[in-house]
Amino acid sequence: MIASMTGYAAISREIPQGSLALELRSVNNRYLDLQFRLPDELRALESEMRDFLGSGLTRGKVDCRLIFSSYSNSYRQQRLNRDLLQDLQIMSDEIKSIFPAAGDLSVAEVLRWPGVLDSDHISIDDLRTPCMALLQTALQELVSTRKREGEKLQNLLLERVQRMRQLVLDLLPGLPAILASFQERLLNSLKAAGLDEKDERIRQEFTLFANRVDVDEELSRLQGHLNEFEHILLAGGVVGKRLDFLTQELNREANTLASKSVAREVTRIAVEMKVLIEQLREQIQNIE
Repeated sequence: MIASMTGYAAISREIPQGSLALELRSVNNRYLDLQFRLPDELRALESEMRDFLGSGLTRGKVDCRLIFSSYSNSYRQQRLNRDLLQDLQIMSDEIKSIFPAAGDLSVAEVLRWPGVLDSDHISIDDLRTPCMALLQTALQELVSTRKREGEKLQNLLLERVQRMRQLVLDLLPGLPAILASFQERLLNSLKAAGLDEKDERIRQEFTLFANRVDVDEELSRLQGHLNEFEHILLAGGVVGKRLDFLTQELNREANTLASKSVAREVTRIAVEMKVLIEQLREQIQNIE
């Protein structure tokens, strides 16, 4: 099964230290691009989280957002840092001994001083295991979402491939008649110009020009590329770049078919193929 690069996963969990919420968003990108938004107390986990996501994903721009709400942030569990208060008192007395006019610190100013209010300290080691377990669950959900989207893309692409294959099959039976009609028109033009079609040099040029407008080879290559395209789709896996290359080859053959066209039917089919190929190209940009 192929996978889309578009997906979303959101997981939350309660732990003894507080609550964790993790969100993964994924969109298409040429390579794997991981972006993290982590709280300061969990910033040390970024490297480990990056390695873990890199082991499960190949392509796509992935935004990872982790939120931690600590239970120890409630007011009743906060306490004064008495050592810092004593240092603050000593500094205040020294300043007033130098600047007697300096005023006393208010209670509000003291409480706003960094570090005066102490909360229960939570070690990063206490949070590593639950955070990584949450990330594992979120990654599994993200991968599942991307695979479901990939299945939809696969069906859509197979429909386009089948339509292109049918266009080739529709054109092949009538190709000899199209070439014969073109050769007849060319002979009539030579006669109207007063040229002798039996002249050896003219016959050689005639044969050479007729071969140049023969599209049988292009149609054969188109069939081969379509068969390979379908084979890769059904094989699954990480196939986005391979399919993108094949789309370029299909487009090249369709352009050649259009440039060598000597009949409206060939031109119509070449144009319809180019439209289908462009639809393939747009959808392939979302495939991992």
